[in-house]
Amino acid sequence: MANETEDHETQYCFPAINSSCIKGKRSIHEYNCMYLFFSVLSAWTVFLNLLVIISISHFKKLHTQTNLLILSLAVADLLVGLIVMPIEAIRLIEKCWYLGDTFCKLFSIIVGLCFSASLSNLVLIAVDRYVAVCHPLLYPQKITTVRTVIIVCLCWFCSFTYIVAMVISMSNRKYACYGECTLMITFAWRITDVVISFLFPCTIIVTLYVRIFYVAHQQVKVINSLVKFGKCVTEGSVRRKSESKAAQTLGIIVTVYLFCWIPYFILSLNDNTEMTSITAYILLWMSYINSGLNPLIYALFYPWFKMSVKHIITLRIFRPA
Repeated sequence: MANETEDHETQYCFPAINSSCIKGKRSIHEYNCMYLFFSVLSAWTVFLNLLVIISISHFKKLHTQTNLLILSLAVADLLVGLIVMPIEAIRLIEKCWYLGDTFCKLFSIIVGLCFSASLSNLVLIAVDRYVAVCHPLLYPQKITTVRTVIIVCLCWFCSFTYIVAMVISMSNRKYACYGECTLMITFAWRITDVVISFLFPCTIIVTLYVRIFYVAHQQVKVINSLVKFGKCVTEGSVRRKSESKAAQTLGIIVTVYLFCWIPYFILSLNDNTEMTSITAYILLWMSYINSGLNPLIYALFYPWFKMSVKHIITLRIFRPA
């Protein structure tokens, strides 16, 4: 009788198929709480990144080289909140894949493209700020709008090519049961992905931001020496506040980046790439949450974004003036 009850309670993703995967057992309360949480998280990510996209696209004064990079980053993060998070949430809650093998590969490409493009844009933003702070006289000549657009397009194209090549190499994957969508990455690809998608961009970002902070610190030293002689008192005070804010912002950028991505890439080096445990899912979703934090770091710290949000929420952007 116990075996009959257990079999009766067992639910399958596709009951009509003998090789179907077993569906996860959850109470109604668990279902509602999990769906509510992931819905809010996805909507939060989409909303913030959509505000960034509308602000930079609508207001001509915001059409700068740096903001174009932030716009590209927001597009990648928007796709994460709009496509990746909802589908991953359904797969996590239901423990089933209902969209077929073809879309499984396509979804893997979308996930990889979003993350690769997002990381690439973080590197481009670091390079842009490095040139602006350390070589301000060369910035208008080296970083132009046309060059920025070309570089952003190349960034997306290279990310797409890299991810497609990775997914194609894993096209012979055989699933244990029907209703599963799991990437089995070879050890060679895992090492390659960690180097290209994490170690290389992480090294560039940290190195450039450390250099930026050092140069800003040296500039403030010069200004403080002038303040001692009674010169540029107001300017020196403003620069000191600017240095403090810049140091705080750069520290947050690097910390959040490392906090969200280091656990994921440590997991990718693990032999258990199927990500079936709770710990694995937590580490995976930490990298997803980074897409909702990027707008806060790169946009909400700027006064122009706060003003733009007020215009958008109050619908003043529809006024001709």
